[in-house]
Amino acid sequence: MLIEDNIDAKLSSQDVEEKDDEFTHEDRLWRDDGWTAKVIKNEDDDGWAVAMYQDGQSEPALVGPWTMGRDKKNPKPLDAAAFSTLVKTASEVLRRHEQHMHAMLHKSIDVMTDDGLVKVKLDIVADEDEPYATLSAQDRYGDELASVRVQPNFKLTATSAGNWIDSGFKSPR
Repeated sequence: MLIEDNIDAKLSSQDVEEKDDEFTHEDRLWRDDGWTAKVIKNEDDDGWAVAMYQDGQSEPALVGPWTMGRDKKNPKPLDAAAFSTLVKTASEVLRRHEQHMHAMLHKSIDVMTDDGLVKVKLDIVADEDEPYATLSAQDRYGDELASVRVQPNFKLTATSAGNWIDSGFKSPR
C-alpha cells in the first residue's frame, strides 16, 4: 500500500476529536461534512498522498496518491472540488466494504422441493468471544419452517441445504 505504515498518515487524537461545528480549509488539511482530508508526504518516494478519515475514526477510509504542485516539490493544495471528490470516493469505499461484509455474513440459497421452493439462509454473528450462525428455512410465502444454531464456519451450498431439508431440519453436524 502507498503509505499505511507512515506515522504521519494517522491523525492525532486531537485531529480526530474536532467539534462538529468546526471546519478547516487549509492547503494540506481540510475538515468538513464529517470528513477530514490530510495531505501527507509519501516516504517511499518523492510524491505526496492524501488520507481520508471519517469523523471519529482513527484509521483512514482511503489513502491515495496526491498531485504535485506547479513547483514539482510541494503538493497541490486541497480545494472544495477535490475534497468533494475525495469524500465521494471514500464514502463509496466504505459502502462497498459494508456490502462485502454483509455478503460474507448473510447467505441464502433457494432449493426446489416436492412441497415447493424453500429459501435456506445462513446468518453469521461475528462475535469476538462466541461467534455462531443461524441456519433457517422459509417457504415461498416467507413463513419460517425451521431455524437451528450452527457453527459459524458452516458451508451453505445447494447440497448442504438439500441435505438439511431432507433430514427434516435436524441440526447439521
